[in-house]
Amino acid sequence: MKDYQEIINRIFEEIQPLLGKGNVADYIPALAKKDSSKFAMVVKLLDGKTFGIGDVDEYFSIQSISKVLSLTTVIRDTDDFLKTRCGKEPSGTPFNSLIQLEYENGIPRNPFINSGALVTTDQMYSNFDNPKRDFLKFVRTISNNNEIDYNHKISSSEASVGFRNASLVNLMKDYNNIDNPVDEVLKTYYNQCSIEMNCELICDTFEFLTNHGKNPKTGKRIISIGRAKRINALMLTCGTYDAVGDVAYRVGLPAKSGVGGGIVAIVPGVLTVAVWSPGLDKKGNSLAGVKALELFTSYAENSIF
Repeated sequence: MKDYQEIINRIFEEIQPLLGKGNVADYIPALAKKDSSKFAMVVKLLDGKTFGIGDVDEYFSIQSISKVLSLTTVIRDTDDFLKTRCGKEPSGTPFNSLIQLEYENGIPRNPFINSGALVTTDQMYSNFDNPKRDFLKFVRTISNNNEIDYNHKISSSEASVGFRNASLVNLMKDYNNIDNPVDEVLKTYYNQCSIEMNCELICDTFEFLTNHGKNPKTGKRIISIGRAKRINALMLTCGTYDAVGDVAYRVGLPAKSGVGGGIVAIVPGVLTVAVWSPGLDKKGNSLAGVKALELFTSYAENSIF
């Protein structure tokens, strides 16, 4: 067995020059004072063995990492969602672009940019009796943790400056690609982004994708093998904003980032790895986090390529 603890210890030493660099997501007031020198990394094998380094106990808002979870709930119940309401291609533009959305007649390029996530949330709103309650229940179930919750201070903070998101959802409403009240869709979206986890809990939550759609702890199937494959493919091609080519080139794993500084990545059938460092690069991905994942797949030799 590979010595994963030794590997991540080595990575922790090598990424030190990057800590404190990059910019936190200061356009969200509640995230503006995050310490960009923080770093955590957790590797969790499917047999339960767990290895960690850094600020592993610290919770942070998962932000856009939640988009994978909302998409999971939707494609379980709505087979044609990615055929009719949202695309499957990399965006090549910033995650909050209005230009691309208008050019493509209100159909988002993929479910992991903001417009795509808002359409996903709208579909989730249609599928659930109580979206706020039912989505949180789903996340708690797949993570086997009933303490996971929304951070209402963060969701309110995002809502207070969410003018671009409001523009996106209203534009899609004009193109008949939003079915529910825009204010309710936005509220649900901000709630899901505000969910807080630490790196180990993120690994617990995403293990079903590592395990081909089945929760490894309970044996319960969350989604089909085919749907798990498709979500992982979307994470590889669309999961790190308009830096997906660079991240795939450097890291070589399905991954999803969030502007809270977290990134989750998957080696199918083997392990889940989560990193967190709030200092972001110009594309909105964790500067130290991407480097840590690049080093991890090099040293552990477990890229999917």
